[in-house]
Amino acid sequence: MKTLQVRSLLLIHLVVCLLLIGGGDSRKVFKLSEEKSESESSFEYNAISCRAHSASLTDFGGVGDGKTSNTKAFQAAINHLSQYSTQGGAQLHVPAGKYLTGSFNLTSHFTLYLHKEAVLLASQDPQEWPVLKPLPSYGRGRDAPGGRYASLISGTNLTDVVITGDNGTIDGQGEFWWNKFHSKKLQYTRPYLIEIMFSTNVQISHLTLLNSPSWNVHPIYSSNILVQGLTIIAPVRSPNTDGINPDSCTNVKIEDCYIVSGDDCVAVKSGWDQYGVSFGMPTKQLVIRRLTCVSPYSAAIALGSEMSGGIEDVRAEDIVAVDTESGVRIKTAVGRGGYVRDVYLRRMEMHTMKWAFWMSGDYGSHADDGYDKKAFPEIKGIHYRDVVADNVTMAAKLDGIAGHPFTGICMSNVTVGLAAKAKKQPWSCADIEGVASGVTPTPCDLLHGDDPSQGDVASGGCDFPVDVVPIDMVEMKRCRYDSRMNSPLSSPSPSRSPSSSDQDPADKDPAPSPSSLGEHELEHYYSTPPKPADDDCSVTSETPSTSSAGPDAPYDIHGRGSSSKGKPKKWKPKRSPPPPPSPAAPAPLPVPLPPKNNASAAAEMGTVGTRFGFAFGCVLLAIMNNHMY
Repeated sequence: MKTLQVRSLLLIHLVVCLLLIGGGDSRKVFKLSEEKSESESSFEYNAISCRAHSASLTDFGGVGDGKTSNTKAFQAAINHLSQYSTQGGAQLHVPAGKYLTGSFNLTSHFTLYLHKEAVLLASQDPQEWPVLKPLPSYGRGRDAPGGRYASLISGTNLTDVVITGDNGTIDGQGEFWWNKFHSKKLQYTRPYLIEIMFSTNVQISHLTLLNSPSWNVHPIYSSNILVQGLTIIAPVRSPNTDGINPDSCTNVKIEDCYIVSGDDCVAVKSGWDQYGVSFGMPTKQLVIRRLTCVSPYSAAIALGSEMSGGIEDVRAEDIVAVDTESGVRIKTAVGRGGYVRDVYLRRMEMHTMKWAFWMSGDYGSHADDGYDKKAFPEIKGIHYRDVVADNVTMAAKLDGIAGHPFTGICMSNVTVGLAAKAKKQPWSCADIEGVASGVTPTPCDLLHGDDPSQGDVASGGCDFPVDVVPIDMVEMKRCRYDSRMNSPLSSPSPSRSPSSSDQDPADKDPAPSPSSLGEHELEHYYSTPPKPADDDCSVTSETPSTSSAGPDAPYDIHGRGSSSKGKPKKWKPKRSPPPPPSPAAPAPLPVPLPPKNNASAAAEMGTVGTRFGFAFGCVLLAIMNNHMY
């Protein structure tokens, strides 16, 4: 009997110990779950402005199953958060998941933040894409003579807008649109992924953009634009999938971007023919740094061909181009008018190129037959220095316009290594004027001129500005999102109503977005564009193309002018392109990532496990105690 009692006591102690251990593990799960829950609901990021109010897309019915349309959820969330524009602004968090959506419009003093595992899937239902009139500086659509589909993420007449994330993804699902383009079934021009118009103080950063229907990022008629840390990927044969296209913009910085594209990685624009001349808004004060580009049929950096409003003061440095048709290309033609001047490039590496440098004065596509056949573009002051290239078919193809040569071209400290099957003549030059020093192979005679405006190129090299552009003086802030402080889904109750004297006019009566206007209203809207002021640099403020032949003639999907001959060889990458060259920008501060599991559910399970463990142990002890005595 005693032996039985001892065994029973040992069994009791064993069971109790096991249950207590289980309860301890449950308490540990509970503690970890609390930590995970906190990291899921809060994080930090860098931005030009921080926000006082927060919300999640799921608060407005967002469903991340990849099938449910979230167009209404996005617009409802943004419309609701717009009421906080004068009260510190608002941020909308898109959590992990796949969110199918059509076009939606942003608001001022607003941040859209994409979680690392969040994916915006562009809808393939044309009904979710409003149709707009052509851009006033273009006069017609690029894919078809008529209007154009609104971009996936749009914004008009805005101030202080941030589109960012922890490298979250925007997938344009472009194959649907590419097939329509190739089969000539488009009635309107394809949408872009992001387009911001008539706006100022804009940040687009730390996102992955995939498979855009056409251009990826298109800021237009805007100022103070920061594009930073984007990864842009599209098939190299996809039509017109330009990476970043600043268009009639002032004070723009593009840096630390990696682009694989079916067209130009960066294309600088300012309007098309007579429409661009009439609109008269140039692109100027543009900085491009630490860009890595792969584009076998286009350029790493292109200026034009739509440059009729003018392009000036462009500074590019620390650029890497791999398996790209040309490093830097200027595209224009008689009838464009306008100008490209004061362009500066330094520290560029090129690997496996068709041309290192390319200028085309005969890029023949026009908006329509109404262009001025006597409108000659001015190309002047183009500076290249400290350039290294290898495996290049031809060093340069520089073709100006007869009677209107491209002038002020300067090249210094340039070494171009030719491919085994390179052209016999590495340089082709016509109707240009310039100087060269320290250039290999020996450049054409037209670059051996004496140009006093270039100074002593042999000793000092070609110019590169030393002054600081305003966009470089912007200071980023460390911002925080915390779901526990999300704004209630009701109208705000401010402590006081802003007076007419301290309220931004745009906030008192916000301008409508183009997609919400009728045909007559759009005509008036575009006829009186609110041009941004050139000297407005208050980014850190806390205050709230088809040719004239028509759509049957595709708009240069390979990024070459009508004079291009021959088909480029098919490109098959054998390895991933290299990372951006040194000096690299400092990496963004680490952002805590929400866990994949449901933290609150885990915490609840831990609590239940603890209670069940102790309860079961007590019951078992009572039963065995009764048997013993």
